[in-house]
Amino acid sequence: MDIFLNGKMVSPENATLSALDSGLQHSVGLFETLNVHSGSPFALKEHLERLANSSQKLGLVRELNIEGLAQAVNLTISHNKIQHARLRLTITAGSVSMVSGDKPGEPQPTILIVPTPMTDYDPNYFLQGVDVLFGQPLANPFDPMSGHKTLNYWPRLRTLRQAAAAGASEAIILNISNHIASGCISNIFVVKNEILFTPFAHGHEVEGALPAPVLPGVTRGHILQIAENMGVKSQQKMLTAEDVLEADEIFLTNSSWYVLPVKKVEQKEIGEGQAGKITLLLRDGLLDMIEAETTRHKAIIAEDENPTKENTDT
Repeated sequence: MDIFLNGKMVSPENATLSALDSGLQHSVGLFETLNVHSGSPFALKEHLERLANSSQKLGLVRELNIEGLAQAVNLTISHNKIQHARLRLTITAGSVSMVSGDKPGEPQPTILIVPTPMTDYDPNYFLQGVDVLFGQPLANPFDPMSGHKTLNYWPRLRTLRQAAAAGASEAIILNISNHIASGCISNIFVVKNEILFTPFAHGHEVEGALPAPVLPGVTRGHILQIAENMGVKSQQKMLTAEDVLEADEIFLTNSSWYVLPVKKVEQKEIGEGQAGKITLLLRDGLLDMIEAETTRHKAIIAEDENPTKENTDT
């Protein structure tokens, strides 16, 4: 599949970046990943709004053109005739020096959209659940980059690789106070006495609290909304390792696997050692939401491409 790079669709072998690009030189950049279902991107608006918010807060560029980025995503999908795929949208500050003594001008960002096949997960994962381990205290509320999806993912990916070597599918990251932050590549939810708990995310802290070093996941946000719609009580709170080990259910969310049940943490079996009823309820609710949104988006695109006579008579 061809790649979108700075306004053009190019083949993978011709998608080249400058050796001076700040993303390569200094990891100065942000990224989003999202899935395409039946030719339509799921939660595109939420992903682009989070990207724009992080860009503004971290000073990547003053203002991102969300409408232009949406058009670039849709071009990538239509150009490649994509029905089902994973898209990664990456923005760097372009070929600028981030350490020069000269006053930098407004960056000319590098914009890259790479489509790849969706990950083919074993369906049993979503019924039987996966094993996870506790990782290192990598999340720091004093780090202004925490809670944003920056290019600096090496510490998390290294921890994830260590977990995989031990037979686990994910590692639970702690913050520097030893409270639960998230997974390496996911948000975490705990169910206890039929109440849904999840750590505070960046931008959702209580007034006067330290910044939460947790990415406000797009799927996480949808799950909280679905829980509210279904009458499942939910609460954001500072979770401990004990909360995790004593949970009735645990699941992990991201924009790739959506809702992934956890059956074991370290050597402790969670609940009945398989996906719990609330986990399955929320996963089904999310899958229904995805179906509804992508079908609606597809209809809107079709109408824009094939306007009726009534719409064209002005």
